[in-house]
Amino acid sequence: MPDILHRISIDAAPQRVHDLVASTDGIARWWTGRPLAGEHAVGSSFSVFFRDAERPAAVMEVLADAPDSVVWRVTDGPDTWLGTRITFTLRPGGRDRTTLLFAHAGWEQAGEFMSGCSTNWGAYLTSLKTGAESDAFTPFPAGEISRWD
Repeated sequence: MPDILHRISIDAAPQRVHDLVASTDGIARWWTGRPLAGEHAVGSSFSVFFRDAERPAAVMEVLADAPDSVVWRVTDGPDTWLGTRITFTLRPGGRDRTTLLFAHAGWEQAGEFMSGCSTNWGAYLTSLKTGAESDAFTPFPAGEISRWD
């Protein structure tokens, strides 16, 4: 099964990065640009919204939330996302530095949609990096590079 993988160097403490990927407020700041529904706690689920504020684009079940790793499983959303796992692994890299290893794993096959998602993940992870370092986030819609309309 193909995976989307990214490695990002962030000039911010691991706790700061963790807070941004492990809270609904944080995720809204760097990714969706909209409030999320639900909660980010192990065993719970949250919904993300993009164009349609009434209909979730995807629903994530939180599988793990530790200081060095956050894992979600997609339970609703685009067909090709169903059952995939999104993992944020945080490695301290000295004073106020974090290496983020990102994976969106378990795709059944590579294709155009996966390529677009990889491009957008790169953009949103750049939003996370820039925001963690300076509070200058560029979530959706500004951060969207590959559009589906």
